[in-house]
Amino acid sequence: MPIFGELFLSEILKKPILDLKGDNLGTLRDIIIVKGEPLPVMKSLIVLRKKKKKFLVPWETMSIFNKRVMASTLNSDELARYEPSDEDLLAVRDILDKQIVDATGAKVVRVNDIKLEGFEGKAILVAVDVGMRGILRRLGIERQGNEFFKLFRIELPHNLISWTYIQPLEPKLKTIALTVPRQMLANLHPADIAEIISSVSREEGTSLFTDLDLKTAAETLSELEPDVQASIITEMEPEKASDIIEEMPPDEAADILGDLPTEKMKALLESIDQEDAEDIQELLEHEENTAGGLMTNEFIAYEPEIKVSEAIERFKRDAAEIETIYYIYIIYPDEKLIGVLSLRELILADPGKNLLDLMVTNLKTLKPEDNENVVAAAISKYNLAAIPVVDNDNELLGIVTMDDIIDRILPPKAKRKRKKV
Repeated sequence: MPIFGELFLSEILKKPILDLKGDNLGTLRDIIIVKGEPLPVMKSLIVLRKKKKKFLVPWETMSIFNKRVMASTLNSDELARYEPSDEDLLAVRDILDKQIVDATGAKVVRVNDIKLEGFEGKAILVAVDVGMRGILRRLGIERQGNEFFKLFRIELPHNLISWTYIQPLEPKLKTIALTVPRQMLANLHPADIAEIISSVSREEGTSLFTDLDLKTAAETLSELEPDVQASIITEMEPEKASDIIEEMPPDEAADILGDLPTEKMKALLESIDQEDAEDIQELLEHEENTAGGLMTNEFIAYEPEIKVSEAIERFKRDAAEIETIYYIYIIYPDEKLIGVLSLRELILADPGKNLLDLMVTNLKTLKPEDNENVVAAAISKYNLAAIPVVDNDNELLGIVTMDDIIDRILPPKAKRKRKKV
């Protein structure tokens, strides 16, 4: 049962399968795929006969199988009727034209064709074609198309993805996606993972998300659209949802919880660490398009009397728990802000000096009720990486970072309206 050379599914679809006498058993319409080692194998061919009835031609009965001739040892009277089943994985129905996740390219692509090869007497699926060649091949003009592009000195690439990286997403094998090994997934930026999740169906996106490790899941969740975030967290096991929320910076966690139904939000707040919950609740009290809503209450602040050497040692410990750090804020024990010091200034300073002697006291600050336009204008005008938010008593409440305001002024995600608790 040889397969001669390179064989793609589109090259044999709708072609006749003959019996040993040369009579037509029917035209090939699909193939049934089953798990094999190391790759999936063809179990049966589905043919269409007169009166639009479908029959099975088992692979083991095939005597000739190539792009020119397909023949079986069976005659027409021996063919069994095909009864459609959702349990089967069919190449045309379930794979062709379906979207899969290309982990290497960090994008979603469409399956345009399927490559088959012979191996130990079996027909195995070795790759899917996700490129222009696959489209042209299905139209029957691959050679002409390639010649046309050569006129413009363009060589059409062979965009094949090995079946080694493909696995079913659903138990019934109705959808597929690329397997993303953990080491490969770790190299993808969370924004790329979020784009992939947003490009597939909600069910497939949720399935892909649940396979992420905790840290990656937290970073990816913050990159998703609000409605997708809410859907994923709502459908997720409460324990894992709580773990992910705890892993996130409080301002991002507040954004997500604010989009959830009130009961769900309260349940999650009650299930996470009390200190984390209090940080999030403080942020939920502010409207999101204000400085208070944009700020995070994760920052580093030290007393003015400590020496630079001590501040650096403390910073090494404290920085591990904070996502973004641009400045060291100097506060009195009552949390009142009196100065600021950039990391550059801290590192270059005399280790024996006090922070009081080095800090900048001409501070630019915001009030929590200032709107996002005021925030953006202040960060832009004073060329700041972050700006502190203080109350009427000058108590430091949080900081708004440059990336927080950029997220608001660039073409935005759907606007949120936080629920207060």
